[in-house]
Amino acid sequence: MLIETRAYARAGLLGNPSDGFFGKTIAISVRNFGASVTLYPSPELHVEPQPQDTNVFRSLHHLRDAVSTLGYHGGVPLLKAAIKKFAEYCEAQHIRLPNQNFSIRYSTSIPRQVGLSGSSAIIVATFRALMQFYDVEIPQPILPNLVLATEAEELGITAGLQDRVIQCYEGCVYMDFDRATMEQQGYGQYKPLDPRLLPKLYIAYNTDLGKQSGRVHNDVRSRWLKGEEIVVDTMSAIADVAREGHEALLRQDTDALNELVNRNFDLRARIYNISDRNRSLIETARACGASASFTGSGGSIIGLYRDDAMLNRLFVELRKVNARVIKPYVL
Repeated sequence: MLIETRAYARAGLLGNPSDGFFGKTIAISVRNFGASVTLYPSPELHVEPQPQDTNVFRSLHHLRDAVSTLGYHGGVPLLKAAIKKFAEYCEAQHIRLPNQNFSIRYSTSIPRQVGLSGSSAIIVATFRALMQFYDVEIPQPILPNLVLATEAEELGITAGLQDRVIQCYEGCVYMDFDRATMEQQGYGQYKPLDPRLLPKLYIAYNTDLGKQSGRVHNDVRSRWLKGEEIVVDTMSAIADVAREGHEALLRQDTDALNELVNRNFDLRARIYNISDRNRSLIETARACGASASFTGSGGSIIGLYRDDAMLNRLFVELRKVNARVIKPYVL
């Protein structure tokens, strides 16, 4: 029995990053890139390292680039953490697992460390493989919580639920993380939207090395927890962007959506430090006439474009700042 599962990259369209602050977001799954996990029975439990997990390097510079892109441990810790959290969930739910071992490996085409959620995609795919192997059904609204707990509790990654929700639900989803709802049921209200409602979207991502996103959120979170007025008010305004965007999508108001994407980034820039590299992505795209905001914590942007001529300008101009442009495939 060979099991193969997959999870896709994601892009936050509106409301990001208010998901970690009881806000609202709209996100899409980006099927251009994905992470896959292969699992099959074996005498012992074996987590198979991949070429990117190697400890053999061509040179000092190769080691530097590999660590900058993949971290010190590659993807293997993601598999181990997901397996551990799956076992703990089953134990807590009094689900008795059969005494079966397996070998597991992963592969990914998601550009790493550029805000497309490559790490959580590997974890989602791992959970799906384990659920299939052990015939365990985890309710769809609960699965994103387990993925987030895997990252936060096992790997020390600071993040919100948005990425895990869209990677578990796929397509396009409007999410409301209202505090009362979250505290009552443990998860938000997740409303799938017809992807055909989406306007013409592009994504551009840095082809140079990125930075681990969990570190970006830490300072703002501490300020929010302390009740710093500008942070609290700005997060609330970012959540309103998603609420307004949901209404604009339903009435097919492209002009409003275009403005909301820009507003999302401009609000974010009030409270987050924006690197010169990331700001150049935004400014270059806007100079082409497109809207632009981060898909995640930086390294890639998303926005609306008007026509093929504008899309071609985006291809040309963003290439000059070492960024690749794609049209997201959403299903």
